[in-house]
Amino acid sequence: MINPMERAQILVEALPYIKKFQGKTIVIKYGGNAMISDELKNAVMQDVILMKFVGMNPVIVHGGGPEITGMLKRVGKETEFVGGLRMTDRETMEIVEMVLVGKINKEIVALINQFGGRAVGLSGKDDNLIRAEKKLGRVRTPDGQDEFHDIGYVGDVAEINPRLLENLMNEGFIPVVAPVGVGEDGAGYNINADYVAGEIAAALKADKLILLTDVEGIFEDYSNKETLLSELKVGEIDDKIRQGVISGGMIPKVECCVAALDGGVNKTHIIDGRIAHSILLEIFTDQGIGTMVVK
Repeated sequence: MINPMERAQILVEALPYIKKFQGKTIVIKYGGNAMISDELKNAVMQDVILMKFVGMNPVIVHGGGPEITGMLKRVGKETEFVGGLRMTDRETMEIVEMVLVGKINKEIVALINQFGGRAVGLSGKDDNLIRAEKKLGRVRTPDGQDEFHDIGYVGDVAEINPRLLENLMNEGFIPVVAPVGVGEDGAGYNINADYVAGEIAAALKADKLILLTDVEGIFEDYSNKETLLSELKVGEIDDKIRQGVISGGMIPKVECCVAALDGGVNKTHIIDGRIAHSILLEIFTDQGIGTMVVK
């Protein structure tokens, strides 16, 4: 049990950070176990609301891959992957959009509003927020060559139009963004939420980008928890990827951090979303948690 003096000390420690980040934009990529556990869901939303109440401008970008897979199974549609990317025909894209925009996005908005915040749910189709371009699936052949395949309605971010987000933040709302972009053909495109978060952070010139993951951060050796990299410089990333230190699903997270930094974001953080109130621990404490990616 925390005694009153310890509570007071926590508030005093947070004070300079409240002052430092007042009026600053912080983009949060929300995913992993923090989207599954009710306890963690509640903690994330409380963190975001507190940030808003003390004068910050949080923006949430969420994923939803497991729920998409689950819904496709329920309707009897097989999921096929090419180069790690989901084959997304028109019918699959309708389901993707239904899950991301119609279900997950609105659940997050409802939870924030329930806790006393003011949230608005968006997809890239709203005011052309996320303009998408078609992405091809890349497969490495046995002889080491790259082959590219049409995988349907899967996209990359072509452009972010931040005007709507800025207007909502100025009016006191917390934007919640589903990673569905709109192509030149007017169709919806499924985009990796990490990349969307990085590009939105850059477009808003956010002070911070925070990625919630299911690991403590990036380790020099994942079998040794004492090798956590508290800071990773952009210039070290290529070597870390070649060495296998950064691999699998961590690669797009690091790449989105680099894109955000290149776009003017001050600092990016990869933190453990399995820890309740991990966002507050990162923002309001001297030590912080996870891995900070910086220039």
